[in-house]
Amino acid sequence: MSLEIEQREREGITILEMKGRITVGKEATALREKIAELTAVSIRNVVLNLAGVDFIDSTGLGALVVCATSARKAGGAVKLVSLNRRNIELLVMTKLATVFEIFNDEQDAINSFYPDRKLKTFDILDFVNKMKTEE
Repeated sequence: MSLEIEQREREGITILEMKGRITVGKEATALREKIAELTAVSIRNVVLNLAGVDFIDSTGLGALVVCATSARKAGGAVKLVSLNRRNIELLVMTKLATVFEIFNDEQDAINSFYPDRKLKTFDILDFVNKMKTEE
């Protein structure tokens, strides 16, 4: 299944809504190229809506890190929103949850770009504790 990337804007923040998988090959390349394209036209702050992403492999994780790094170098940020349980577990296990700001809600991710707005981030500690109690 290929990766579909739809771009839209909300409150001045670019949102990339993705559907499919972020895996080795054209999917990871498409994501990296999309972020490079945005930074080339001075779009630095991006929310990646991963609600439609059902699988991320190691190359996909690498692509996410490259995107975040590229945005930071350009003076911006990449925030993640609406990850499924498996993808959250993957970020926690690989300790990449510390690299990204993760949000449950798109509005919270948008608010994070505005310092005067109330911020509600994803609670990683709460998630890990829930995982332990479910085992």
